[in-house]
Amino acid sequence: MEGYMNNLLSANISNATAWGTILVVVLVIFLVIFFAIFFKTWLRARLAKAPVSMSNMLGMWLRKVPYPLVVDTRITAAKAGLDISTDELEAHFLAGGDIVDCVLALIAAEKAGIPLSYDRACAIDLAVKGTSKTVLEAVRTSINPRVIDCPNPSSGQTRLTAVARDGIAVAVRARVTVRTNLDLFVGGATEETVVARVGEGIVSAVGSAPSYKDVLEKPEVISRTVSDKGVDAATAFEVLSIDIADVDVAGNVGARLQAEQA
Repeated sequence: MEGYMNNLLSANISNATAWGTILVVVLVIFLVIFFAIFFKTWLRARLAKAPVSMSNMLGMWLRKVPYPLVVDTRITAAKAGLDISTDELEAHFLAGGDIVDCVLALIAAEKAGIPLSYDRACAIDLAVKGTSKTVLEAVRTSINPRVIDCPNPSSGQTRLTAVARDGIAVAVRARVTVRTNLDLFVGGATEETVVARVGEGIVSAVGSAPSYKDVLEKPEVISRTVSDKGVDAATAFEVLSIDIADVDVAGNVGARLQAEQA
């Protein structure tokens, strides 16, 4: 009986040893796979002086976040002197934002001396989501102003028609130079509002002119009058200049009305 118990005890010890060995082997295999997956990315971040821990990368992998993209974006930011953590990048990615555009926009803003925080860049990025615009484009427009036509050719019109006080209609085409107002980009009125306000100002300025000749001789009066109206108030843009690109006589509206009345 005693021999039987000893044999049973030895068997149990052997089984426990076998299971322990299996667990150790499984653990070693897991660690090898773990390092094989994350080591290259971890080393790249470490060498770039933008360290990311293995546990952070494992957490991102479990949350189905592309950790190589997050790490590479952090490296880009660190090389430009920006301190952005992986948690901040991951949070914006999970919110549906474009972390690459945000970091590039921050770098461009810093190089140009434009104050822009990471939170503001993320807010702008989420605000333009679903449109053809990006936060990087907004920053670039703030650095390099762009020109928009008034009226917008996509509306089917190439000129605005306004009538002077002598009854002569004048066709006007203006070009508006704008740059992005990053402080009002989120919640500010869009480019269409600027175009509409400029068009309204042109019609009002021409309508106040005693004669169409005054408009033809001094088109700069129109642009100066429109600029003084503050057409960029509460918009996402700052109007730098309004230039009259083309002005021409469109017809004698007063004479036509008299003929119709007769």
